Amino acid sequence: MNQNLANKNTNVPTSNADNPFNTTKKTENATTNNAPTLAATVQGFYEALNKKDEAGAKKYLSQSAIKYWEEEAKAEKTTWFAYLLESEEPLGEKREVRNEKITNESATADLKGGSLGIWTPISFVKENGEWKFASPKDSFAQQDIPRNSANSNAAR
Repeated sequence: MNQNLANKNTNVPTSNADNPFNTTKKTENATTNNAPTLAATVQGFYEALNKKDEAGAKKYLSQSAIKYWEEEAKAEKTTWFAYLLESEEPLGEKREVRNEKITNESATADLKGGSLGIWTPISFVKENGEWKFASPKDSFAQQDIPRNSANSNAAR
């Protein structure tokens, strides 16, 4: 065999995984359940947001989530609820929830819709016997939450 020919293609990727221009999408997890426990929390929360019902939305947020939104809003010189409404745009878009996993007083479920363009794991906690959204910091710890570009400045 010609030695020059054997060494000629040594810098060519041997698989698509080695290619920096690889366009293969990350595979989406299959649906394992329709979030029978957490779906009511998600739906109630977004119904309250659509009605611009601050007290209604607040009852679906954990104490740590409320603190998080208050701190974020303070930095932007606005109210926590105005900041939350902006970060969750578009409000009228359908939210879907699936694949809940509950462990004692904490849980996760995948959400999609509105500012979340792809299925995204979101954290929940049980406070006073009710499931509530955990602080977004808890969900950020799982991954960088992908947001649709329309509101990427509001939701960090």
